[in-house]
Amino acid sequence: MHDLAVYAAHPEQSRGRQHQEAPPQGRNEFQRDRDRIIHSTAFRRLEYKTQVFVNHEGDLFRTRLTHSLEVAQIGRGIARNLGLHEDLVEAIALAHDLGHTPFGHAGQDELNACMKEHGGFEHNLQSLRVVDLLEQRYAEFDGLNLTFETREGILKHCSPQNARQLGIVGERFLDKGQPSLEAQVANLADEIAYNNHDVDDGLRSGIITLEQLAQVAIFARHLDEVKGLYPELGSRRLVHETVRRMINSLVRDISRQSADNIAAAAPGAIAAVRSTQLPLIGFSPSMQQEQLQLKQFLRTNLYRHYLVNRMSSKAQRIIRELFAAFMQDPNLMPEDFQQLAKADKPRTVADYIAGMTDRYAIREYRRLFTVEEQPL
Repeated sequence: MHDLAVYAAHPEQSRGRQHQEAPPQGRNEFQRDRDRIIHSTAFRRLEYKTQVFVNHEGDLFRTRLTHSLEVAQIGRGIARNLGLHEDLVEAIALAHDLGHTPFGHAGQDELNACMKEHGGFEHNLQSLRVVDLLEQRYAEFDGLNLTFETREGILKHCSPQNARQLGIVGERFLDKGQPSLEAQVANLADEIAYNNHDVDDGLRSGIITLEQLAQVAIFARHLDEVKGLYPELGSRRLVHETVRRMINSLVRDISRQSADNIAAAAPGAIAAVRSTQLPLIGFSPSMQQEQLQLKQFLRTNLYRHYLVNRMSSKAQRIIRELFAAFMQDPNLMPEDFQQLAKADKPRTVADYIAGMTDRYAIREYRRLFTVEEQPL
């Protein structure tokens, strides 16, 4: 680990874990968090949870697992540039999607609608619920018992109502404070990763074209550069060369702008970071505008494309009908969930569905609603 800045999160000064444990040997507290996340059941399931394209549509598209690894890689690079704790950024990045439903945002939106009368559903809160409660691996506590700093970073958004129920990890949403710089880095590394890799997957699928993307300033600038250097380059390498340049330019911009922001604020320690009104990690104004243009392009041309809408519609129907079936008869769920449902049926059903992979949800749907002839 390189030298840490005074305003970084220092593991020996961590605000601790919910359940006290002996200090780790041969690794720091944030490494222990990262290692626990990687060995969790929820992390392994990310391999079969979708980003934009449902898992069975093609082996080359991003999944939540590959996305999380890409966020960690981008985040560590930014952290190193700014003197922040790379292991903490990595832990947050690897855990940030643990609570995501099958079928991406379509699945989350439908499960939230199903849970409207029961407190709603939000994947950031669910990720925290996974690491605090739902993982069952250790003899002395539920969950993974992560440090405050990792839990703080996982919780990117939270309503005041939910914040009041979360104890110290929810306080910043009531006090209008900020999380650690490492949490801020992981948040923007997530944005860099999904914007640029949705471009790659969108092109691979044929839903968006190079001609369309040539109208987007940040893509067009790097596409022209690559074409100038390699006029005979084939389309796949052309895309990869363009996307990697986009990511590099975003990382460099965020590193420069954030260094300027930190220098102006001059936080002497992490406590000063948390008391700032606005995030210190951010893009320059011009790059922020380019990022916004790219986001809007993807929303219009990829996320709302009729082929994506068709799969989203199927996904929402699967989630909706699974939820209704399990609410009507909790005994359709595995035995451990049946027991938990006696205390809080709606939340238990939501936990069960949110933990499913894409293909497991499809399989459960077929088991419940399809009558197939069985061989004698």
